[in-house]
Amino acid sequence: MKIRYVGQSFGVDSLTDGKVYECIGIEEPFLRVIDDSEEDYVYLINHPCDLNSSASGKWEIVEDDEEGSLQKAIEKWAPMTMKDMSELVWGK
Repeated sequence: MKIRYVGQSFGVDSLTDGKVYECIGIEEPFLRVIDDSEEDYVYLINHPCDLNSSASGKWEIVEDDEEGSLQKAIEKWAPMTMKDMSELVWGK
């Protein structure tokens, strides 16, 4: 599966605006992505962001699997706000 990050680039080894990344897994509410560090990390499905700054963006699907797993996951989590996601994931 391949996804494009659209948003403010952040970190030297994180996500770059417009770059296509390999998504190696869906671990709701996260996507496991090979980022600029060339290692896999999890990013929120609907608000990929840098936890150390206000930089954030969104994913665009470039290539999904036969079951449409990325599309289903993104649609499922799309209504959640960043505040909702923070409370769900981090209890804040």
